[in-house]
Amino acid sequence: MSDRAKILLVDDREENLIALEAILSSLDLVPVRARSGEEALKKLLNTEFALILLDVRMPGMDGFETAAHIKRRERTRNIPIIFLTVVDSAPDYAFRGYAAGAVDYLTKPFDPWVLRAKVSVFSELYNMNKRLAEQASLLRERVAGELPPGAGEQGAVLPELARRLTAVEEELARVRELARKSQDPALAAPLTDLADRLAHLRSGFDALA
Repeated sequence: MSDRAKILLVDDREENLIALEAILSSLDLVPVRARSGEEALKKLLNTEFALILLDVRMPGMDGFETAAHIKRRERTRNIPIIFLTVVDSAPDYAFRGYAAGAVDYLTKPFDPWVLRAKVSVFSELYNMNKRLAEQASLLRERVAGELPPGAGEQGAVLPELARRLTAVEEELARVRELARKSQDPALAAPLTDLADRLAHLRSGFDALA
């Protein structure tokens, strides 16, 4: 379970949390509940999340204020946030949501398939970023000669790293195709950032190989 992406679900209503968990149940991820903005901020202190589904209307600290706190923290500012709210919300809610740092904004009742598709892509991007970080660390260790005896031999390390890089490149191509078909503008920035990081890592590997 520790290797599965975690999604933070923030809503003050129990029935909404149950509905979100049911929609996401078919995905290979771990949903984590928070019943308020304050509880969400506490969970973010000790747990790494791939995505936050954040209700706008909550008593006390609402979604906009919660998002502002998340974006001010160095550790959590890059976690994607999708705002959720009812369809009759104030007309400026969408603008306020994007201004608060949200990558997307969905109104209730939303299409379960659309939400599931968005969450799936963001969780895959998170997993690819984690694998890239691990491979970049491996490459740095190889360059610095810091691998354990025997593990740093070119014949053992470089082919494995090449295999991993190729797998991530293939997975990125697949996710890019999914994003193209969905025509979701929220995915453009994280996909571009991931592609740039992957290209940089590939250049470093090619120079070493």
